Amino acid sequence: MPLRSGGNLTTVITWRRRYAESGLAGLEDAPRPGRPVTVMTTEVAAQVLADTVTPPPQAVRERGVMHWSARRLAQWLAGHRGIHISHDSIVRLWRRFCLAPHRVEGFKFSTDPELEAKIRDVVGLYLDPPKGAVVVCVDEKSQIQALDRTQPILPMRPGQVERRTHDYLRHGTTTLFAALEVATGKVIDACLPRHRHQEFLTFLRVVAKAHPRVQLHVVADNYATHKHPTVQAWLAKHPRVHLHFTPTSCSWLNLVECFFSIITRQAIRRGTFTSVADLTAAIETYIDNWNEQAEPFTWTKTADELLDKINQSKTKTSTLTVH
Repeated sequence: MPLRSGGNLTTVITWRRRYAESGLAGLEDAPRPGRPVTVMTTEVAAQVLADTVTPPPQAVRERGVMHWSARRLAQWLAGHRGIHISHDSIVRLWRRFCLAPHRVEGFKFSTDPELEAKIRDVVGLYLDPPKGAVVVCVDEKSQIQALDRTQPILPMRPGQVERRTHDYLRHGTTTLFAALEVATGKVIDACLPRHRHQEFLTFLRVVAKAHPRVQLHVVADNYATHKHPTVQAWLAKHPRVHLHFTPTSCSWLNLVECFFSIITRQAIRRGTFTSVADLTAAIETYIDNWNEQAEPFTWTKTADELLDKINQSKTKTSTLTVH
């Protein structure tokens, strides 16, 4: 028969038994089985976050573990802190504070003693180029492989991304030399088998010929071939061509790197090539189409803004290392 309380018969019998045995005290919540549950208070959350940003202790690292996982941290907190929370609670806390112990990124601070001078020089060319002069960014993308997959690529379908085999046939490599004109975004290119100073000088002559009778400012990185005595001798004979070097470990300052990133994603990485000639033709076709609708990359940061950000990052890293 239906109960007035709306509960089931078993529940009613249980509560009546507890009242008969203990009176009103028997109606209080009784301890539940299992481990005690820790409420995620501010203090608990602070402790979890502090342990998250601290490398695992020696006892954990001796097992070959170099970073925390949510489950491993939950076990450590229960065994050494007396904090019993689920790994799901830890994951939610990590998401809230944008923590990802499983991820790692690289960084590199330039040790170039002329860091400030070179940044001001290159950024000055981008933001305020000399009147009547042409500014180009030059670099080479070396060891581009002509890869041919061992089986045909399976095209994308609804619910299925494009798939390709992990193994491939390698048909050789080429080096892409590129000169990006800052004012227009157009690219002068050449695919050469190697990237020695001889090839760089050959390409430099091509760039100079493409921009005759003007002051030509060339931004390049500190690669040894760019500073070879033969290159320096050629520059001395052609005083209208000026080479400007980015600081050491600051290749991101060279705008042609933006173009290399784009052509890699759109034309090289997912391509299938049966020969170096096939690869070279694909690169040249892409650049020809790029030049037909070229637009310049707009540099927005001043030298002072870049230097301030670099100094702030160095200070922050030093502070974290000390603590």
